[in-house]
Amino acid sequence: MTNFAINVDNIGFSWHENAPVLNSCSLAVPEGEFWMLLGANGSGKSTLLRLLTNLLTPQNGTITMTGPVGFVFQNPDRQLVMPTVGADIAFGLVEEKLPQLEVRYRVREALAAVNLLELERRPIYALSGGQKQRIAIAGAIARHCSVLLLDEPTALLDPDTQIELVEQVQKLVKSRGMTALWVTHRLEELNYCDGAFLLEGGKVVQQGDPQMIKEKISQ
Repeated sequence: MTNFAINVDNIGFSWHENAPVLNSCSLAVPEGEFWMLLGANGSGKSTLLRLLTNLLTPQNGTITMTGPVGFVFQNPDRQLVMPTVGADIAFGLVEEKLPQLEVRYRVREALAAVNLLELERRPIYALSGGQKQRIAIAGAIARHCSVLLLDEPTALLDPDTQIELVEQVQKLVKSRGMTALWVTHRLEELNYCDGAFLLEGGKVVQQGDPQMIKEKISQ
């Protein structure tokens, strides 16, 4: 029996009456897998992600996820708030009230997982865009997040760094047993995921094999 870390069941959401953004939308991501969500502008991708992160509440239907949940913004400058790399990751652990030794261990473990341990004392402003996104991911690893939601994380990156980041997330999902849902519009990124969802008109119209979805979009 498949266990699902993300389960969206028949949700609906409208900004205005008689103009649904999401309409009977359902999707499920199996535990320990890396799935992608695609759709044209206006298909409901951003709204769905806001619902998953509790920034919005569905008007009907249910969402269940295995917590804790980490979120990586399209622009990492919106979520990196402390002056240095190590301090920023540690800041995300404040609510857990951990001993200082445990905080330091988690920070270093998370940085090692994204291959940036040598940047622990580096000022945030001195990082490249790709490094900032990996620090945002390290913050979720330090908090021992089970689920990672990523909102077009390669949108502001150059082509080489785009591929590096998607490969890094693929590796983390497989090596750490995490579950990831990655929102994208780049068809080449579908080569790295276990499955994909295609959103049209506020509902999932196709799911499963990433290559089949790539072919449908390319038609």
